[in-house]
Amino acid sequence: MTYQQTKSTLKKEGLAPSKKLGQNFLVHEHTAQRIVNAAGVEAGDTIIEVGVGLGALTYCLARQAARVIGIEADSGLIRMHQEQQQLPETVELRHGDILKTDLTALARETGEKLKIVANLPYSISSPFLFQLIAHRQAMASAVVMLQKEVAERLLAQPGTKAYGAPTVLLAACAAVEPLLKVKPAEFHPKPKVDSLVIRITFDPQPERVRQLEEYNPQLFRRVVNAAFGQRRKTLLNALSSAILGEDKERLAGLIQQAGLDPRIRAEKLAVEDFIRLSRIIEPALS
Repeated sequence: MTYQQTKSTLKKEGLAPSKKLGQNFLVHEHTAQRIVNAAGVEAGDTIIEVGVGLGALTYCLARQAARVIGIEADSGLIRMHQEQQQLPETVELRHGDILKTDLTALARETGEKLKIVANLPYSISSPFLFQLIAHRQAMASAVVMLQKEVAERLLAQPGTKAYGAPTVLLAACAAVEPLLKVKPAEFHPKPKVDSLVIRITFDPQPERVRQLEEYNPQLFRRVVNAAFGQRRKTLLNALSSAILGEDKERLAGLIQQAGLDPRIRAEKLAVEDFIRLSRIIEPALS
């Protein structure tokens, strides 16, 4: 479709882009095909697509994959596709909210770890990323289009402004790499910012992840979120109320035991530092 054809189709079907759902429809097939090619979709793959929209990405996925399960939250789009009956037979359309979908159960249903490809609505990008982390054992990979600024946070290095809790939590279980940039003109409606397609690889487990020490995921997330929750404060002050109450002297000793300066700020710590710190703190909480 072209930009104008996309607008006309929506108007004909009595539909409009939903701000609530964060809808920005891809309008050019060549862009959708670039995403599928960059994702490395293979003939035997089962692909989970988040946000089917008008099907621009769906058709390209169906040409290369064995099966596509499309999860779409918009009942109007579900109705349109059911009435038109134009999606390939290998596409199974499901009406649902991806944030309420049990990804681990979905992986059991498909019989393999999940491969997700999505033009992700900006409005759900952060909770969706945390959902992937929570279900990391069920994930093979996710190729997602994000707002460029959000994607760059996931790629950020320690010591930079963009480096934060999502960067660290994802780095502890996956590898993130940029694939391609997408300009606003590729969408209807046109967003005000550029987008970036990234690949998040969980399995096969990236080398850096394999080299990390074992850790308690719940405590690790608690430590990371507390540290970045007040990122202008020192690590000691940021963690004191969230981890060991007012026993700052004891906490300072644990931070030093991890080889860290209690006066350091969270943005200076690598994922290995956070893991080591959470491992040292864990016995003190029991």
